[in-house]
Amino acid sequence: MIEYLKLHPVTPQARLIRRAAEIVRAGGVIAYPTDSCYALGWHIGDAGALERVRRIRRADRHHHFTLVCADLAQVGRFARLDTWQFRMLRGCLPGPYTFLLKATRETPRRLQHPRRRTIGVRVPDHSAPRLLMKELGEPLMSSTLWLPDDPAPLTSGRQILERLEHEIDAVLDGGDCGVAATTVVDLSVLPATIIRVGKGPLAAIGAGALVSHPSS
Repeated sequence: MIEYLKLHPVTPQARLIRRAAEIVRAGGVIAYPTDSCYALGWHIGDAGALERVRRIRRADRHHHFTLVCADLAQVGRFARLDTWQFRMLRGCLPGPYTFLLKATRETPRRLQHPRRRTIGVRVPDHSAPRLLMKELGEPLMSSTLWLPDDPAPLTSGRQILERLEHEIDAVLDGGDCGVAATTVVDLSVLPATIIRVGKGPLAAIGAGALVSHPSS
């Protein structure tokens, strides 16, 4: 049975964060708030949860899922960072950006793009995922909660509960997050390429970046 955890929007209750971490460790899939919009989250090592999210999102093997990290130190364990990439991440994070980077050997192959061997990483500026990752002690795999055929991501905890009560294990309701997804920047190529224009301001990326599919 799905659990509905009503979080305080500024200072989420520690007992609810602990419960969410227990669900993730046990192989569950959760919906949780971020600084852009709601996302689905699951344990980095759980292949079964990953396949559940693929079914929910109707995502193929080339879909980039995101590794949500607590800080840049965690990012560096799973993504290869040159000096120019590190500087860009340091200037943008925490914030509503997703960066595509070459994966390290520590990153499970099933989480990487099968051809490019890249991984999406992000450090959200939101108390709920920050506290959750602190409780877990490791990053969280994640995907924007944007259901197939919907015009925009889901943004109401109650709506998520109604739509996904038989598909996921918990909803962490942190209030309305809005419907603007992250700005996605590919840093595995030169020059850096903006894949999706979202909530993160483009000015932080720099004038040299290319823009690809700005309306996606």
